[in-house]
Amino acid sequence: MSWTPPDVGSRATWTRTFTADDVEAFARLSGDRNPLHFDADFAARTRVERLVVQGGLTTGLFNALVAERLPGPGRVFLHQEWDYPAPVYIGDTVTAEAEVLEARADKPITRLRCVARRDDGTEVLRGECLVYTMIPADG
Repeated sequence: MSWTPPDVGSRATWTRTFTADDVEAFARLSGDRNPLHFDADFAARTRVERLVVQGGLTTGLFNALVAERLPGPGRVFLHQEWDYPAPVYIGDTVTAEAEVLEARADKPITRLRCVARRDDGTEVLRGECLVYTMIPADG
């Protein structure tokens, strides 16, 4: 198998609706039991006003997108830079979109622009990442 860089400008998306069960599962795995995710009274008294999902769930959309769609199987992150301009609430449907900004011809490295939006169009995550393609040895 050899490296064929994706075309600059190529795009892909991944969509998920986040549930309270997702938040609980992530807390079991990560230990993140911040009251912003579990205590509605606490969250109501903050600027987010209601329960929010962990940021790791939002960034996880890009793990799936990169591994399954663009660039695709065998890809891993080398670097990520994320900004979170707005919260994701339990029950929100979020679509992550990645766009190829650069794909090196000499190494299996791709730079992506990443944006995630709630269904109402609100941007909830933006940033860039570098992705490396693991190329299996021919056998």
